[in-house]
Amino acid sequence: MSLLSVAASCLIGAIVGAAARPLVFARSVPAPARSRRSCPNCTSELLGPRRLPALPPSGRCPACEERIGPPAGSVELLGAVAFAVIAVGGASGWVAAAQYWLAACGIALTPIDLAVRRLPDVLTLPAAAGTLLLLTGAAAAGEHGGIGRAVAAAALVTAVFLLLSLFAGMGLGDVKLAPAIGALLGWTSWQTVLWGTAAGFAVGAVCAVGLLLTGRGRREQVAYGPFMLVGALGVSVLVS
Repeated sequence: MSLLSVAASCLIGAIVGAAARPLVFARSVPAPARSRRSCPNCTSELLGPRRLPALPPSGRCPACEERIGPPAGSVELLGAVAFAVIAVGGASGWVAAAQYWLAACGIALTPIDLAVRRLPDVLTLPAAAGTLLLLTGAAAAGEHGGIGRAVAAAALVTAVFLLLSLFAGMGLGDVKLAPAIGALLGWTSWQTVLWGTAAGFAVGAVCAVGLLLTGRGRREQVAYGPFMLVGALGVSVLVS
């Protein structure tokens, strides 16, 4: 992968992050609310049919200058890093498209989950459907991998996460993200499924220990969605 290709992917990732910022703002609301359009500080309408489909990268309300979302440039930086890492991995074709698609969904899911501990259906369901569709394209194009294994892995990982939601307190949003995770990992091998899911748990455990050491772990619920995404995409990129 050339340096120019990586730089281009980095730029595209930053643009995707900027495009995701309005969705992050709209969906970063605690249950039972589903979304918002107005600034929580001055009630100015920020999203709507007569508004631009973008929010300032500063993360502040244009009217009152109060913070209304993720810190300045953070979503854009997340997108740039994620896309650059995938580009460095060197995957091509439909499989690379599946990696980029899951990363694009994750760019919005990560700050939402960190803010309100939710993974909204408007992102998790398209993440799963899009990943499976793109991997089906990879199978049709004859790319190395297995669509049957990807579907089976999606079902298996979802079943495991559903059991964890019933008996270990994992959120249903994580369960709905599981098909995308399982499918992307299962395309390569069952060993990749094992390593990718284990990596998510490992990164999550390290962060949970860090929160405990800082005295925050007993007060805060850990957002597991970002760790699922990091583990799955990281292992997928390494083996691609």
